[in-house]
Amino acid sequence: MNRLRYAVSLSYEVRDDMADFLLNIEAASTPRQSVVSERLEISPELEAAHYTDPVLANRLLRLRAPQGRLGIRYEAIVDIDHYLEDGAKLSEVPIAELPFDVLPYLAPSRYCESDRLMEFANREFGGMQTGYARVYAIREWVRNHVRFLSRSTNERTSAADTVVERTGVCRDFAHLMIALCRALSIPTRMSSSLDYGADVRMGAPDFHAVVEIYLSHRWYLLDPSGISIPTGLLRIGTGRDAGDIPFAAIFGKVESERPLVEIEPLTDAAAGIGMPVFTPKAISTW
Repeated sequence: MNRLRYAVSLSYEVRDDMADFLLNIEAASTPRQSVVSERLEISPELEAAHYTDPVLANRLLRLRAPQGRLGIRYEAIVDIDHYLEDGAKLSEVPIAELPFDVLPYLAPSRYCESDRLMEFANREFGGMQTGYARVYAIREWVRNHVRFLSRSTNERTSAADTVVERTGVCRDFAHLMIALCRALSIPTRMSSSLDYGADVRMGAPDFHAVVEIYLSHRWYLLDPSGISIPTGLLRIGTGRDAGDIPFAAIFGKVESERPLVEIEPLTDAAAGIGMPVFTPKAISTW
């Protein structure tokens, strides 16, 4: 088991009389991830509405802020009891056997145009052994053929763009892997997390986009950018692509500062809580 301390501070200047915020920054609670403790501070004090998606476990925070300065800080201690499996035992699930709530992750979405990449995906990966070996090969192809370059893309960049440009940030790596897997009829979705284990030369900790693949009736986690330690990836939001799970959706004239993110492991040998480590096994936090 791993225990992580997560904190994020958001700062805004509201220029309109009022502005509305939808935030997805709180750690999710799943069968494999539990929130031990948490604290939310909003300055100035404002009434906030909370909602938890009953299927995806996304936790949304909605608030309306008046003109002026707005500060939001969220802190949590989170335990992750990973499910680990030998990838060789995992298989792709026939369409006829997929649960209905998994079917949406076969379809193209705003940033993952799997229909446009179908020919390319079949040419590159269609002849491979199916199952975890194939999705891992797709992960490795994306990691090796796309160069991580900060601020090289924007909110309009899609998977088809990344195939051409071959540069991007974590969300671009994730979108491309999602699109390629869906083009092969493998249900795939995005999870928002934090880049625990990333090289300090890349800068301060930040939000991080990773991928989940549905195999053998369970969602398994992969980081196509390869910059994180996978067992240190804490789940925040889950959706079809980045359009579903922004950490902040803002309605109104607002100036934003860069989020300040903190993520660190907490250990307790007596309780069996250790450091996040790399593992060759397939990883699930669901």
